[in-house]
Amino acid sequence: MSVLIRPERSVDEPDTFEVNRLAFPTPFEAELVNRLRTAVTAERGPWISLVAEDAQAIVGHILFTEVILSRDGEDVGRAWGLAPMAVRPEGQRRGVGSALVRAGLERCRDSDLGAVFVLGHPEYYPRFGFQPTEAFGIRWEQNVPPEVFMGVELVEGTLAAWRGAEVRYRPEITDAD
Repeated sequence: MSVLIRPERSVDEPDTFEVNRLAFPTPFEAELVNRLRTAVTAERGPWISLVAEDAQAIVGHILFTEVILSRDGEDVGRAWGLAPMAVRPEGQRRGVGSALVRAGLERCRDSDLGAVFVLGHPEYYPRFGFQPTEAFGIRWEQNVPPEVFMGVELVEGTLAAWRGAEVRYRPEITDAD
């Protein structure tokens, strides 16, 4: 499948919603993207939202928003959090997700943030350089198995510099139930 990866435009929002709705068992992720878009836009915060287009149809989506790292109650850094990444069921296992992750990481490298974190499949994300953050003593603010919370450095030495830190995602992600 040959896809074009490009920034999401406002006219893509209904299609982006549909991609996320179809890719996951519940509408949570699709609704999460809308909540994140609204909140980050209102705050004028950083975010990267890319779509995969095939034959002028949106078949995939990936979103990166800012996360905060803190240690002993003090903020020690900012990074990107990848959440969510979705591909329409008929486009899965055809390289669309990989193309989105690679393009997204390239866009993240153009920023001043030194790493990307993801809560994801431990068999999938390591192919892009993600590794469990447990080796650096970095943890997510919520209790998850250590193999599913991973990070990748955009700037060498970033994860080691954040040793012992806790990663806080946006409240739209962590407070949504």
